[in-house]
Amino acid sequence: MRVQVHSIHFDADRKLIDFIQQRLDKLHTFYDRLVGGEVFLRLNNEGIENKTVEIRISVPGRNLFAKEHARSFEAATDMATEALRSQLGKFKERIQSKRS
Repeated sequence: MRVQVHSIHFDADRKLIDFIQQRLDKLHTFYDRLVGGEVFLRLNNEGIENKTVEIRISVPGRNLFAKEHARSFEAATDMATEALRSQLGKFKERIQSKRS
């Protein structure tokens, strides 16, 4: 899956981008028709959990979205991909029930 990573008001290092790509590639095991995705990384100035990750992935006929806050971008990415995994499971069930 092709993923575009946008870091807002800072430059993300290659290690973080590779980590995000690796986590999103694992979503193929739950649904293999993923078209593409966009990731937005933001630093907030308030509180301890000041790192925000927004992920939007495209599947045929729909966009799925997750937004998470955490102390690190890696932790927020893990939580957001877990939310997307759940959404993909529900989406896949809906598709299969329509075919039946």
